[in-house]
Amino acid sequence: MRFRHPDGSTVHLAYCTNVHPAETLDGVLAQLRDHCEPVRRRLGRDRLGIGLWLARDAAHALVTDPAALRGLRTELDRRGLEVVTLNGFPYEGFGAEEVKYRVYKPDWADPERLEHTTALARVLAGLLPDDVTDGSISTLPLAWRTAYDDARADKARTALVTLAERLDALEELTGRSIRVGLEPEPGCVVETTHDAIAPLTAIGHDRIGICVDTCHLATSFEDPHTALDALTEARVPVVKSQLSAALHAEHPRLPEVRASLAAFAEPRFLHQTRATTATGLHGTDDLDEALVGDALPDTTPWRAHFHVPLHAAPAAPLTSTLPVLKAALTRLVGGPHPLTRHLEVETYTWQALPPELRPRARAQLTDGIAAELALARDLLTDLGLKELP
Repeated sequence: MRFRHPDGSTVHLAYCTNVHPAETLDGVLAQLRDHCEPVRRRLGRDRLGIGLWLARDAAHALVTDPAALRGLRTELDRRGLEVVTLNGFPYEGFGAEEVKYRVYKPDWADPERLEHTTALARVLAGLLPDDVTDGSISTLPLAWRTAYDDARADKARTALVTLAERLDALEELTGRSIRVGLEPEPGCVVETTHDAIAPLTAIGHDRIGICVDTCHLATSFEDPHTALDALTEARVPVVKSQLSAALHAEHPRLPEVRASLAAFAEPRFLHQTRATTATGLHGTDDLDEALVGDALPDTTPWRAHFHVPLHAAPAAPLTSTLPVLKAALTRLVGGPHPLTRHLEVETYTWQALPPELRPRARAQLTDGIAAELALARDLLTDLGLKELP
């Protein structure tokens, strides 16, 4: 979906296909047929943006076979779909029964991460619509925080500098400008937007910036306006933003709140949980850990890294951090010029929701994703952007 900003620029809205896990190119093509095109039709749109997640095997197939890349581009066009952004965070296995810590491997100290992201950039340059020259890729925020020392930090920094050089060369070759954004996430080396400023300014290249995920921002109790003002002052580019909402518990000391939270503790994804007090941010690596004993202070609200559907807040006594998303979006695109032109709804946890909230048929998932996009569309038009055909 495209929108005209009051300054005349185009803002793109997509939804991320990591909600439909697929490891191979055939799986990606099936996603387009079974999920993405039905969402477009449900919205009544002639064109729909999707943020593709391409696992290692799918990316390799596309970057080594020009005919396969042309075939994917043709299939996107045929189904009324377009791609300006990729999710390069998960490397493989995102559809496994247990993902947890595996999603952070390989990290930016490992050569495989550089090679995979380079492949994604080359693929994206071939998928961009004819009238679009700028693409974006989100990636993990350097590494998970453990086992990350100065030597690995040096390797990661060198890899990102090399990536920037390759992106420069790619633009010279194709005329397409691809940028990559580190996506701060709780528990990682770069947990907050503030943590991103030092490593990104050290790299000092405008092709390497930040991806602001509004669930992660909220989970770490960052104020959107403060965070985005600091990024602007530091001249760190916001390459893209993922529109998502976290799980919020206002009174975690109450038994009924604990019981409601426990329903969201599940074995597939990691749900880092945070609380903030006068002494700073407190956290656990997963939601079930927070619910045991006194792992977190319970006299202050908790937030958990669980991407809940944007349009459907959890039932009381829980809620979502949708207000944080709205505040961030106002700062991102509500000013005289957008801070980013790539927005991506990223609720990948539909099948990890408590059983009574999960979609039980493909059509229900289609309806849910369409409802999230409709909400995001309304937020954008309320900020003065005009939806384009």
